[in-house]
Amino acid sequence: MTTSALDNPFFSALDSIHADVALRHGEVLRYPGEFAPFLGIPNADARLADALEALVQVGDSVLVLGVVPARLPVGWLLEPFDDLAQMHCDHELSVSGGPEIIELDERHRADVLALTALVYPHYFRTRTMELGRYFGMYVDGRLAAIIGERLGAPDAREMSAICTHPDFLGRGCARRLTAFLTNETLRSGKQPFLHVAYSNERAKALYETMGYRLRRDIPFGALRRA
Repeated sequence: MTTSALDNPFFSALDSIHADVALRHGEVLRYPGEFAPFLGIPNADARLADALEALVQVGDSVLVLGVVPARLPVGWLLEPFDDLAQMHCDHELSVSGGPEIIELDERHRADVLALTALVYPHYFRTRTMELGRYFGMYVDGRLAAIIGERLGAPDAREMSAICTHPDFLGRGCARRLTAFLTNETLRSGKQPFLHVAYSNERAKALYETMGYRLRRDIPFGALRRA
């Protein structure tokens, strides 16, 4: 994945691997709401007035990552959040033992949506699973943890929705799944990367211990009508 693509992950994905689902107005792109609340702009000086009116419905808001607008049209606000840590890994990781890892599909959608509603709300939508492959582990018939592919480019994929049900924390589920999908991604010739909030100290420390390294702090925020 080129440096510019990593620096502008929403736009890069919408303009390449997810172009088939992207909504476009001029040079501005977004995911349909049932996939993700993400909007991508090619650069900070992109013309947004007509695009935002066309792509963002009244009462809706969208998230921007990496490249944020330098100026906003009248009637719009940018709510900046804390920067995220963008991390990447360039070598295979040791996969610990544990429950069988399976690829998730339509048969598992209800379980995935129930888990993400509990521990990963806001970003995971009814059709997010269609953006890439998702994997999980069941324990005693219950979905214990998941990981999936979301953003990316032809030569990179994001490790996303890494989450564990509260009843199964402390069992190494996230470590096992992250190592598994990291290795799958590297073996396919792609660069694995992920985003994590600095406030999520436990997760960030886990990724660092596993071998992920900070690439950069990346701006993150929400666009909404004033």
